[in-house]
Amino acid sequence: MSLLNQLFNRGVFGSKCKTCLTLALSRMKLLQNKRELNLKQMRKEIAQFLQAGQEAIARIRVEHVIREQNIWAAFEILELFCEFVLARIPIIDAQKECPAEVREAVASIIFASPRCSEVPDLLQIKNLFTAKYGKEFVMAASELRPDSGVNRAIIEKLSIGTPSPEERLKVLKEIAKEYHLEWDSSETEAELNKRHEDLLAGAKQAVPEGSHSQVPSIQSCPKSHTNQTSMDSRQEYVQFQASSPTMASCKKPLAKTDEVNHPPPIRNHNAEKFSDGRKGTKAQPSDVLEVARAAIASAERATAAAHAAAALVSVNFGSLNLQESKLS
Repeated sequence: MSLLNQLFNRGVFGSKCKTCLTLALSRMKLLQNKRELNLKQMRKEIAQFLQAGQEAIARIRVEHVIREQNIWAAFEILELFCEFVLARIPIIDAQKECPAEVREAVASIIFASPRCSEVPDLLQIKNLFTAKYGKEFVMAASELRPDSGVNRAIIEKLSIGTPSPEERLKVLKEIAKEYHLEWDSSETEAELNKRHEDLLAGAKQAVPEGSHSQVPSIQSCPKSHTNQTSMDSRQEYVQFQASSPTMASCKKPLAKTDEVNHPPPIRNHNAEKFSDGRKGTKAQPSDVLEVARAAIASAERATAAAHAAAALVSVNFGSLNLQESKLS
């Protein structure tokens, strides 16, 4: 019974594989003719761009030409392999293992079947070989494992990647020569060979030793500027005291800025050594003191403003209660 099943399956595999190979050959020939016409049209358009001086567009369009030429060349090799396998169908059908002479052709068809979606018959051939030789044989060819036997030219032509600058320049020169154009390729050569910087990686220039940051510091500010800032802060504070009714009615005036007792500053050896822009000059303690006084004056103005707002709210609230009592 098993012998009959084997003979029946053998005949089914041979007939199905022969049908799929025949359909794949006819479909690839039609696609070859169509792709050849498209290539001629694309090469003509690139020649027009070169003649018009639009080399930037030509450098982009030439990548499509190279891709179409690679697929066209891959189809030529696949046609030969399909013809070879079709002629050896009786031998393949009679043996359980894949014969050594057809291993490259079978492995190349399996590798190219998912990458040539225009020829769905190749996928059916792959499924037939999967049923005959097992998944491991098909996976070895699909994943390009060692000793898979896939043709090297098929791998290169069907690989997905950007063409090299040399290949693009070569095709552009061929197109210019084909259409008898006097084209100067120096600009395109310089553009293709130019290294483009990776802007996402940031600047790669090293900072020279001895260079300092341009961020201004407190110590680098002139002393007259800090004194003027402190005097302006005191004048604003005095004007605010005179204009505020709440502060004017207070019996105890706030302490002046100069009379505030400051705690002794914490000694910081790094701060003492910090330069004010001139080499060897140490920071003056009076500058830091003036800045601290200006900060305290600013804090006192904020406190006085809060007191004035609170007094205004209390007056408004008292007048509102008085009006409600009169109405009642």
